[in-house]
Amino acid sequence: MALITRGFGGRRRDDPNLPPGQYRTDDFPVLSAGPTPRISLDDWELAVVTESGERSTWSWAEFTALPADEPTVDIHCVTHWSKFGTRWRGVSLDTLLADVETAAEYVVAHSYGGYTTNIPLEDLLDGQAWVAYEFDGEPLVPAHGGPARLLVPHLYFWKSAKWLRALELRLDDEPGFWETAGYHNYGDPWREQRYQAD
Repeated sequence: MALITRGFGGRRRDDPNLPPGQYRTDDFPVLSAGPTPRISLDDWELAVVTESGERSTWSWAEFTALPADEPTVDIHCVTHWSKFGTRWRGVSLDTLLADVETAAEYVVAHSYGGYTTNIPLEDLLDGQAWVAYEFDGEPLVPAHGGPARLLVPHLYFWKSAKWLRALELRLDDEPGFWETAGYHNYGDPWREQRYQAD
């Protein structure tokens, strides 16, 4: 009589919307690499800087007057938590970069407080990313990156830089804060790209 086995099926996931190695939470954990900067809306500015040094800037009033989207997305943190159905309001990167002439392939996001992260430009376009300023119908609080943060939900959440102040368009890739500390350069939660060796 032959022994029948179902074989190895990998990690069991009860929810197909949950990337491997993640657990679902209804909380919104606060994780930061340093102290939370407090930026006055009167002093806040967002800049897009091209590889040739051309700058486009928006004050808070100018930025929030731009056409806004209201994406509902799942977010996934490298520390293994995922939060489903998060509701945001923000300006699409397609809108911010619509009139920018560039040959760049990469972006470095710069935050108030000195944090940086790198992302391929193609991952910020075609409705994939926003600069968000509201969460769950309320202004984005500083603990979660307010007044405005990058939102790139298809990558691990460290790529969604809090306290965003500038997007630097680059011809070459320049790893950011966590990437130089050993985190994966890309950070796809569906491929469990947590660390450089993944």
